[in-house]
Amino acid sequence: MTQTEPTPAATSAKDCGGFDRRYDVQGLDAIDVAVLDTFAAIREDDPVRYPGEPSEIVISTDEFSPVCPWSGLPDFGRLEIRYVPREKCVELKSLKYYLTSYRFVGIYHEHATRRVLADLVALLDPLRLSIDCDYGLRGGIRTAVKANYVAEDQK
Repeated sequence: MTQTEPTPAATSAKDCGGFDRRYDVQGLDAIDVAVLDTFAAIREDDPVRYPGEPSEIVISTDEFSPVCPWSGLPDFGRLEIRYVPREKCVELKSLKYYLTSYRFVGIYHEHATRRVLADLVALLDPLRLSIDCDYGLRGGIRTAVKANYVAEDQK
């Protein structure tokens, strides 16, 4: 007897609609570094000098969401930026646009975290900068990535 239709056990994952699906992703060139803007860390028109150590600035968002380069599915992470400015601070609206530009970029967690670090170091020339990104669970596995930078003259 010849069987013309596969039994459920014989049906491959590929035939089960959705298991072989992949969403298109954008490349690294979609990361909009040009949108980033800065302002002076110290206002020259302020007659009061700022005493003490330089300020540490902490910026965080729960809305960082690049996509998996393999599946194209979104990854959601809590991104925290900590830096001690030398002369410039990052303007927050421009930072939001920059981070949003990752929304369809296929990039691994580790690479995304280091890329944000590299772009902000190039923009700000800070004394110190760290990026912490704690990504949501995927398949029961959590990924947390930390990348640090310390300027040569601060070591």
